[in-house]
Amino acid sequence: MVVSFRELKTVSEKNEAFEKGRQLFAGECQFVFGTQRLEQLPPQTLPEIAFAGRSNVGKSSLINALTGRRALARASSEPGRTQQLNFFNLASRLMLVDMPGYGYARVAKSVKEDWQRMMFDYLRGRPILRRVVVLLDARVELKKHDKEVMHLLDAAAVSFQVVLTKCDALSVQKLAVKQAEVDLEIRSHPAAFPYLSMTSSQTGLGVDMLRAELAEFARRVV
Repeated sequence: MVVSFRELKTVSEKNEAFEKGRQLFAGECQFVFGTQRLEQLPPQTLPEIAFAGRSNVGKSSLINALTGRRALARASSEPGRTQQLNFFNLASRLMLVDMPGYGYARVAKSVKEDWQRMMFDYLRGRPILRRVVVLLDARVELKKHDKEVMHLLDAAAVSFQVVLTKCDALSVQKLAVKQAEVDLEIRSHPAAFPYLSMTSSQTGLGVDMLRAELAEFARRVV
């Protein structure tokens, strides 16, 4: 049974969880596979954590911050262009899956529909997928596409965790307002992890806690 980091009671338990997260994400992390076709997905050998978010939400930056790399995950020079699932093996204990960005206005409708179909089929047909991390830009209002993805995850019965990015760009007061807005949205989704994470790839805000939370799903060291 996985015990959430948020449920830990003592300082020593939390410090131990932080250290486990640090050690895991300090391990070797390598790109292993990228595909646009579900029939070409790699074997289900490790627990998977997938990262989803609108184009330019800071997904690549957060993955790089978590793993302590500068260019492990690379953002496309043209938002919305990358349309494949990228798999990264983290210390042979966890697979990080970088999903293509959604919601970019200049992408053709047919491409958006193909992306949604691929995403849903991947989510529904991947039993080893432990959680989807849904990234939202703290500076931007909650978009229609964000809500659609959350409903998609509800329909696929896949647990997801909402993470705010670029929180360093907001004042304390504005960040509190944003947190309240997103918390309200989260409560309306049965598949949502009940706690919102606030992060900044620039300052490191929330990165240690997110590492600790995601490390709960890693394959145990024998």
